[in-house]
Amino acid sequence: MEPRHALDVVKAVVPPLATGVVIVAVWAWATRPGGLDAFVLPSPMAVLRALYQGWIGGTLLPHALATGKAALGGLVIGALAGLASGALIVLIRPLEYLMMPLVTALQSVPKIALAPLIISYFGFGLESKVFTVALLCFFPLFVAAATGMRAVDPRLLDMYRAFSASPLHILLHARLPAAAPYVFGALQIAVVLALIGCVVSEFVASTEGLGFIIKSGSGELDIAGMFAAILSLSAMGVAAGLLVKEAQRRIVFWS
Repeated sequence: MEPRHALDVVKAVVPPLATGVVIVAVWAWATRPGGLDAFVLPSPMAVLRALYQGWIGGTLLPHALATGKAALGGLVIGALAGLASGALIVLIRPLEYLMMPLVTALQSVPKIALAPLIISYFGFGLESKVFTVALLCFFPLFVAAATGMRAVDPRLLDMYRAFSASPLHILLHARLPAAAPYVFGALQIAVVLALIGCVVSEFVASTEGLGFIIKSGSGELDIAGMFAAILSLSAMGVAAGLLVKEAQRRIVFWS
């Protein structure tokens, strides 16, 4: 590993790790004997036991996989649809006047309000979760793609056109590279939205997933189990965000 990259890794890891240690220390102090009741806030050890029992015992793993599968499927579909739509309104300008009001109107509706309607169309299985996630992930990728593809230096576009480059050639060799930093920035947001959308669907109607575990824990007053599921979701979100960031570092090396 290069020294500069190693230093970047240290800078990225140490501050959040130190913050986490401080949070856990305050948490342990607040839940000491005589402190907050376990039904209000379980101790770190209680949550750690719930995490251990959930992951080693195999109760959390299948639910985490169910959430991850739906989130990933919806993210891929929403991202590809957003990128394609963003490219279309750049290449075919009149489409923008048709699509933007529709996309904005759809984005303005809270997805929790659409969840029952989506379930009535797609049922209680994987499809409804994937569709909800795709709806959430579409908008940031759509805006990022359109904004980034328009950020190309006009002189570069003039040069391509002077050499009779086709619109597809310009898209692949000028517009997409210009949009790449915007797209990866939107992906950082989309991976979080993917997990949120998946959990919302699991809250409304599902028999699997970490959202289902949290909802079940609420009914059974298993607060430590709920925290274990929430921390698992947080870990999945952080891991996904780091993967996107590393992919950006390797792919968009010029930014």
